[in-house]
Amino acid sequence: MNQFDYIIAGGGAAGLSLAYHLGLAGLRDRRVLLVDREPKRRNDRTWCFWEVGVGAFEPVVARSWDRLWFCGEGQPFQIAITPYRYKMIHGSDFYRYMDEWLADQPNVTRCYGRVERIDDHADGVTVTVDGQPYEGSWAFSSIYAPEPVPPAYTYWLQHFKGWVINAPTPVFDPAAATFMDFRVEQGDDVRFVYVLPYDERTALVEYTLFSPELADQAFYDAGLRRYITGQLGLTSYEIQHVEYGVIPMTDLPFARRPSPHVITIGTAGGMTKASTGYTFQRIQRQSRQIATSLRATGQPFYPEPSVSRHALMDSVLLNVLDSGRESGKTFFSQLFSRNSPPQVLRFLDEDSTLQEDMAMMATVNIPVFLSSALDLVGQRTLAALAAGARGVREAT
Repeated sequence: MNQFDYIIAGGGAAGLSLAYHLGLAGLRDRRVLLVDREPKRRNDRTWCFWEVGVGAFEPVVARSWDRLWFCGEGQPFQIAITPYRYKMIHGSDFYRYMDEWLADQPNVTRCYGRVERIDDHADGVTVTVDGQPYEGSWAFSSIYAPEPVPPAYTYWLQHFKGWVINAPTPVFDPAAATFMDFRVEQGDDVRFVYVLPYDERTALVEYTLFSPELADQAFYDAGLRRYITGQLGLTSYEIQHVEYGVIPMTDLPFARRPSPHVITIGTAGGMTKASTGYTFQRIQRQSRQIATSLRATGQPFYPEPSVSRHALMDSVLLNVLDSGRESGKTFFSQLFSRNSPPQVLRFLDEDSTLQEDMAMMATVNIPVFLSSALDLVGQRTLAALAAGARGVREAT
C-alpha cells in the first residue's frame, strides 16, 4: 500500500526528530512514510545547543558543559550557565540511534530516493519519489530551496570548518568549552572559533564565519592553523576528523504552510535562528508542537504569534551586521559581559519576556540598533509601496 497518514520528506535532523516526537506523542497507530535521498552513515556534522535538564536525545549527547569560555573584547572570561548545559551530539551517533529506534516502529516505512514533487489536493497530498506516487493526509517537508532575496531582507550564511585534533600533551580543559573566541582576524563579517574538548588532549576546533558569501576551503584551513598555533600553542597535532557546514542566516519570511496539507519543517520552515544559526533545539520545539497538535486535534497546526518581536530583533541585528554599523565581535561581547549568561541564553531561546528583552537590549549600543531599526522600517515601507504599485499596474 502507498497510503499513509503522514509523509515526512527529508530524513535529516528535522525529519528524524519529527518522526521521533510523533512516537513520543503516542501516534504509533498512524502510518508514517519517511523519505530520504540515501541512508546516513557518516559523521557529517555536529549539533550543539543549550538545554535545561534531560532532553529527548540525551542518550546520544557526547559531551556537555555547564561552564563556557567567552573571548571577545577585553580579557577572556568564563561563564557559568546553570541551569543550562551546553550539549554536543555527533551526527553519526544521532543517525545510528534513530536507525535503531525506527527499526522498532512497525508503523514507520523508510523510503530512499529523490522527492520530485509534492502535490496538494482536496483530501491530502501526493508525494512523488523517483516516479513513484505516495498518498498521505499530511506532508512535512524539510527540503530547503533558497529563493531570491527580496528588497529589505538580509541573507547571510553561517559557514564553518572543524577539525577534531589530538594533541601530544594535555592542553584542553574538559570541564569548559570555548563558546565564542573572537581572537582571530576580523574582516567585514563575523569570525570566531569554538573549542569543544572531548578530553585533555582531544577537541573539536571549529572556525566559524557569519557573512554573505562562502570562502574557499584553504581559507578555513589557514584560519584553523593560525588559531591552533597562536591561541592553543600547538605546533604539532593530529587531525582525526574534518567537518564542514553551511547554515542560512536570514530574516526572509518562510512559508511554513505552502499549501493546505503541506507543512515545512526545520530550516525550510524557518527553524534556524536568523541571528545565531542555532537550529537543533528549535527543531525539537517545532516537532513537539506538531506532534502534540496532531494528537489533540488531528491537525498539525500550532499557535504562532502574528508578529514575533524576536524575529524583528533578529532582522535588526542582521541589518546592523550587513550595514557594518557595528561588528559582531562588539555586539556579542556587550551581550555576554553585561548580562547574566543564563538570561542571555534564555533571550536567544526566545523564552524571555518583553520586559527582559528591553533590559537586555539596553546593554548594547542603542543608537546603532535604533539607526538600523529605522533603516529597516524605511526599506520595508518602500518595498511594500513598490510591490503595491506593481500590483496596480498588473491589474490594469
